[in-house]
Amino acid sequence: MDQKIVSLAAEKTADRLQEFLQAMKDDDLANLLENQAVKGKAPGPLLRAIFKGSPCAEEAGALRRLKIYMRSIHLVESGDLQKEVASEILGLLMLEAHSFPGSLLVELANEFVSAIKQSRLKNGKSLELLPIILTALATKKENVAYGKGELSGEECKKQLINTLCSGRWDRRCVIQLTSVFKDVPLTAEEVEFVTEKVLRMFSELNLQEIPPLVYQLLVFSSKGNRKKALEGIITFFSELDKQLSEDQSGDELLDLVTVPAGELRHVEGTVILHIVFAIKLDCELGRELLKHLKAGQQGDLSNNICPFSIALLLSVTRVQRFEEQVFDLLKASIVKSFKDLQLLQGSKFLQNLVPQRSCISTMILEVVKNSVHSWDHVTQGLVELGFILMDSYGPKKILDGKTIETSSCLSKKPIQHACKLGADILLETFKIHEMIRQEILEQVFNRVVTRASSPISHFLDLLSNIIMYAPLVLQSCSAKVTETFDYLSFLPLHTVQGLLKAVQPLLKVSMSVRDSLILVLRKAMFASQLDARKSAVAGFVLLLKNFKVLGSLSSSQCSQSIGASQVHVDVHSRYSSVANETFCLEIMDSLRRCLGQQADVRLMLYEGFYDVLRRNSQLANSIMQTLLLQLKQYYEPKPDVLPPLKLEACVLAQGDRICLQEPLDYLLCCAQHCLAWCKRKAVPLQQEEEEEEEEGVYQELEDLLESLTTRMIKSELEDFELDKSADFSQSTGVGIKNNICASLVMGVCEVLIEYNFSISNFSKNKLEEVLSLFMCYKKLSDILNEKAGKGKTKTASKTNDSFLSMKFVSDLLTALFRVLLWRYTSIPTSVEDSGKKEKGKSISLLCLEGLEKIFSAVQQFFEPRIPHFLRALGAPAEEGEEVDGSVTHRAAFQVRQFQRSLLNLLSGPEEDFNGREALLLVTVLSGLSKLLEPSSPQFVQMLSWTSKICKENSQEDASFCKGLMNLLFSLHVLYKSPVTLLRDLSQDIHGLLGDIDQDVEMEKTNHFAMVTLRTAAPTVCLLVLSQAEKVLEEVDWLITKLKGQVSQEMLPEEASSQTSLPNPPVEKAIIMQLGTLLTAFHELVQTALPSGSCVDILLKDLCKMYTILTALVRYYLQVCQSSGGIPKNMEKLVKLSGSHLTPLCYSFISYIQNKKSRSLKSTGEKEKGKAAAVATAMARALRETRPIPNLIFAIEQYEKFLIHLSKKSKVNLMQHMKLSTSRDFKIKGNILDMVFRGEEDEDEGAASEHEGQDKEPAAKRRKK
Repeated sequence: MDQKIVSLAAEKTADRLQEFLQAMKDDDLANLLENQAVKGKAPGPLLRAIFKGSPCAEEAGALRRLKIYMRSIHLVESGDLQKEVASEILGLLMLEAHSFPGSLLVELANEFVSAIKQSRLKNGKSLELLPIILTALATKKENVAYGKGELSGEECKKQLINTLCSGRWDRRCVIQLTSVFKDVPLTAEEVEFVTEKVLRMFSELNLQEIPPLVYQLLVFSSKGNRKKALEGIITFFSELDKQLSEDQSGDELLDLVTVPAGELRHVEGTVILHIVFAIKLDCELGRELLKHLKAGQQGDLSNNICPFSIALLLSVTRVQRFEEQVFDLLKASIVKSFKDLQLLQGSKFLQNLVPQRSCISTMILEVVKNSVHSWDHVTQGLVELGFILMDSYGPKKILDGKTIETSSCLSKKPIQHACKLGADILLETFKIHEMIRQEILEQVFNRVVTRASSPISHFLDLLSNIIMYAPLVLQSCSAKVTETFDYLSFLPLHTVQGLLKAVQPLLKVSMSVRDSLILVLRKAMFASQLDARKSAVAGFVLLLKNFKVLGSLSSSQCSQSIGASQVHVDVHSRYSSVANETFCLEIMDSLRRCLGQQADVRLMLYEGFYDVLRRNSQLANSIMQTLLLQLKQYYEPKPDVLPPLKLEACVLAQGDRICLQEPLDYLLCCAQHCLAWCKRKAVPLQQEEEEEEEEGVYQELEDLLESLTTRMIKSELEDFELDKSADFSQSTGVGIKNNICASLVMGVCEVLIEYNFSISNFSKNKLEEVLSLFMCYKKLSDILNEKAGKGKTKTASKTNDSFLSMKFVSDLLTALFRVLLWRYTSIPTSVEDSGKKEKGKSISLLCLEGLEKIFSAVQQFFEPRIPHFLRALGAPAEEGEEVDGSVTHRAAFQVRQFQRSLLNLLSGPEEDFNGREALLLVTVLSGLSKLLEPSSPQFVQMLSWTSKICKENSQEDASFCKGLMNLLFSLHVLYKSPVTLLRDLSQDIHGLLGDIDQDVEMEKTNHFAMVTLRTAAPTVCLLVLSQAEKVLEEVDWLITKLKGQVSQEMLPEEASSQTSLPNPPVEKAIIMQLGTLLTAFHELVQTALPSGSCVDILLKDLCKMYTILTALVRYYLQVCQSSGGIPKNMEKLVKLSGSHLTPLCYSFISYIQNKKSRSLKSTGEKEKGKAAAVATAMARALRETRPIPNLIFAIEQYEKFLIHLSKKSKVNLMQHMKLSTSRDFKIKGNILDMVFRGEEDEDEGAASEHEGQDKEPAAKRRKK
C-alpha cells in the first residue's frame, strides 16, 4: 500500500492521491507510516506523498496532517527508530510546519506542553520541532482560537510560553527545552521569563547535567538578559560552595551537596570554561559580568564576590580585552575588603550592625586550593594576580632609601595585607601546580635582579618560603639560580644577603649550585667595587654557617629547619661533614685575606665570625687564632704602657683624606663574644694534641682583656690625646682623626663593660670596674656632644651603634626589671629623696620610662611572645589570678598596678603633680589596654575607670589631658559609639570658652573635669573633631553600603515596587548617630573658638557633615515610594538640622569673618608702613576662611536634594529650613558710601582683602 501511495504521488496532479488517502482511515495511514519507520525503511517518500495528498487548504487534509504529526512525534520519542530515520522524519515535519493553519499549530504546541508537563517525553528528540511550531504560530496574522477566546498568533505564542514556563519540566528535557527557546523569536519579557525558569531548574538536575545546561543558557542569553543569567549561575554555585563548606545541605540542594567535593570542583571548572568561551563569542556578556561584579563593590562584597566568581574572573583574564579591567577590579575589591575589615575591627558600633563576612583573601586562597582540580585556565590568572599585588602594594622606598616594615598584624595597613596576600597566592600556587613552578621562580628571580634599587624584601621572603618548602624541586631550576649568581657583584649588599639566605637550603642539596656560588664569590673577593667585596664576605660567611664540620655543636637559637633537604643531607651526613671540613678551611683562608682590605670589609667579617662560631663550633680554633693575631697588631703588650691600644695604626691617611683602617671596636667585640660563647658551651676540641694550644688561645685572650680593662681605667683622656682641648671639627684632618679615635675608644669601653659584667657574677670589684669604664665612656661622650653643640653642624653628634649585645642588655634588664617594677609601684615619686635626681628626672621617673619602653618594645616587635612576657611578670596569688590565666587576665593585673599609681599621683597635692610621669603612666595603660579582650569585664572596668578619671580630675597639663582623652576614646569605640561622649565634651567646651554672641550668658556644664579653660581648646576640641570625623567616616561607609544593596536588589523597571525599606536597623542607627553628632556640632558652632586649627577643622567637619546628610537624603530618594514616604526619625533629623545647625553655621561664618576683619585692622594699625606684615596677615586670613565657600555649597546641596525628597515623599521637609541673610548679597549704595568714607585712611592691602572677601560669595551666587 505504501508503494501505491508513493506511485500516486509521482503523478502530475494530486487528485487521485487525495481520493486514495480520503478513502483510508487516518489511523491506518498512521500505522502504515509507523510500520515502515520501525522496520528501518526510509519514511521520506511516504511522508512526502501523504503531505502532498493532504493540502492544508482542506479541513480533512489538515486534520490528516495533524494526525500524522502526532504519530510521528510519538514515534520519534518512542526510541524504536534508528537515528537516521528519526532525523529524516523530523526534517520533513519541520519543512511542512509553516503550512499548518494557526488553530492546528496551537493544538500541536499544546500537545508538546502537555507531554512536557506529564513527563511523557522519553528522549526529547521531538523538541527540535517545537521552535518551528512556535515561530510559525508567531507569524500568523489572523486571530486564532485559544481557550475560550481568540488571540493573534504572537499572543498565542506568548501564552504558550507562559504556560510552558509556569509548569513542571521533566529534568531529562531541561537542556533540550533551553536549546528550543534559542531558536524562537522572543520579546524581552519572554526572555526574562525563560531565563528565570531555567535558573530555577538548576537545583533539580544532577551535577553533571549543569555544564551543558549552562552552555545552552549562555547561548540563549544572547537574546538578552545576560546579567540575569550570569547572576543566577554565580549565585547557584556560590550557595553550593557555602553549603558544602558548612557541611550542611538545604532541601533544594540535597542531591547536589551530597556529591564529592572533587566532582563539584570539576563541574565548576567546566562551567567556567563554558562562560569564558561564551564571552569570547559575545563581548557584551563579558561587559555584563564586570558590571555586575563592580556593582557589588558598592554594597556587600560577599553578595557578588565568592570563590566561584573569583575563579571565573581569573579565567576571563585570558580574554585580552578584559584582562586589565579584571585585574583592576580584583585589586580594588581586595583593598576595599581589607579597608572594610580594618574599619570593622576598630568600631563596636559597626560590628553590631554589620555581620562579619569571610574576607576576600580567604576566598582567593580557597580558589588556589580548588584549582588543583584541573583548573588550568585559572592558574595563570592566579600567578599574574599574585605578582600584580606584590608589585603594586609592596614596600616603597622613602627619602633615605629605607623602608618601614611593621611586624604586628594589627598595625599593618590594607595595602600591606594585599601584598602579603599576593605572596600567599604565589606560594600556595607553587605548592599545588608543578607546571607553573618554573615561571613563578623566573619572575621572582627577575624582580630580585632588575629591581635592585627598589625594596624587594617581600620577593626575597617569598623566594625563601618557596625554597624552604621544596629545595629538591628547585634542582630542576638550578640554571636560573646560577644565572642569578652572576649578578651578585652588581646587587646592593642587603639584596645579596637576602638572596643568599633564601637559597641556603638549596646549597645543601645541589653541589653544582654551591660550586657556582663559590666561583662567583671568589671573583667578587678581588673586584674593584667595594660592595662586591662585601657581598663576597657575606656569601662566604653564610656558607661557613651552614656547612657544619663533623662534631660541631648545634645551637638551638640558630638552628633552622630546611624541610626535605635535611633528609637528603642526613643520608650522607658522615661524608658531608668530613668533606665540609676541608671546604670550610678553604673558605677561612679566603676570608683571612679580607683582613688587609678596607674597614667596611673587615667590619663585615667581624660581624659574621660570631654567627659562624655558634653554627660551626669546630671552627673555633681557626677563628680565635685569626682574631687574636689581628688584635695583637693594635695591642701594647707591656703592662705599664698607657694607653694600651695603638689607635694611630687604626687610622689611615691618604693625602688629605683621613679614614678608618681597622674597626678595632668591632674586632674586640667579636673576640669577646666568641670567647664568651666558647667558655659557656665548653667547645670540645678536634684533636687531643690541639687541646693545650687552644686553651692557650683562650687564656691569652682573657689575659689581654683583663689587662685592657685595668689599663683603660687607669688611662686618662689626655693619654689618648682626646681631652677637651683636642680638635673635633669635621673640617680638618686632625679633627676627623680625633673623632674616629674617640669613637674607637668609646666602642672599646662598651665591649669591656659587657665583658666584665658577664664574668662578674655581681661581685663588687668587677661592678666597680664596670662603673669606671662607663665614666670613661661618659666623659668622652660629653666632650663630643659639647663640641658638636658649639659647631655649626650636627654631623659630629650622630649616635654610633651600641656594641652592647642583646644578651647583655637582656641580662641587665632582667636584673633591673623587677627592681624597676617594685620600686616604681612601691615608692611614689613624691616621697623620693630629692637628692637622687639627675637632669631633673627622679629615679622613679627613670624606672617608669624604662618600663614604658619595655612594654612598647615587646608589643611592637615581639607580639607572639606577649603571653610568655606577661607570664614571666607573674601575678600574686592573692589577686585571684590563675597560674595559666589568659592574656586578658594577666594584662588586667598589670593594668591595676598602674591605675593605682596614677590615682596616687592625681590624689596628691597639686604642686607635686608630675605631668611627664602621668603621661608615661597613661602611655603604659594605653599599651596594656590593647591586650584586653573588648568583650571581657576587665575591659569594661578599664573603660569605666578611665571615664571616671576624666570626669573627676582636673589637670592643666595639655599633654596629659590629650593622652588620657585618647585612651578614653580608644576604649570607648571598642565598647560602643562615642557620639554621646562627643556631645557632652562639646557642651563642656562651649561652656568654658563662651558663646560667639558675647551677650549670651552661658550655663557651664561639668561632664568632664579634665576639660578646663586651658585644655578645652585646642587640645580637647581637636580630639573631639578628630573623633567626630571618624564617626562621619563610619556613617558614610554604612550609607554607601546601603546604596549598594538597594541598587543590587532593585531592577530598573521595578524601581517603584522593589523599594521597601531594606535595612531599618542600619537606617535607624545612621540617623541616631547623625542626630547626636549634630547636637555636638550645635554646641561647637556657637563656641567662641580661638583662630587656627580648631576653626579650620570644625569648618571641614561641618562640610563633611552636610555632605553625608546629602548622601542620606539621596539614599531615601532612591528607596522612597511615592505612597510610602520616609521614616519619622528621618523627618526629625531634617528638622533638627534646620533648626539647630544650619542657621548657626551662618552665624559662625559671620563670627569668623568679623574676627578676621578685626585682626587685619589691628595688624594694619600696629604695622603701618610694613607691607610685608599686612600681606602675611591677609594671606593667613585668606587661608583660614578658605573652607567657608565649601561649607556654604554643601549646605545648599543638602537643601537642594531635600526639596527633591519633599516632592517625592509628599512631606514638606523644607518647612524647618530658613534661608540665611548671610546669602543675601544685595548691594546697598548708601551703606557702601558710608563704609568707604570711614575707611579711606586704612591700609590699601587690608582694604583689598575686605573687598575680595565680599566679592567671592557674590560670584558663587551668580554661579547658582
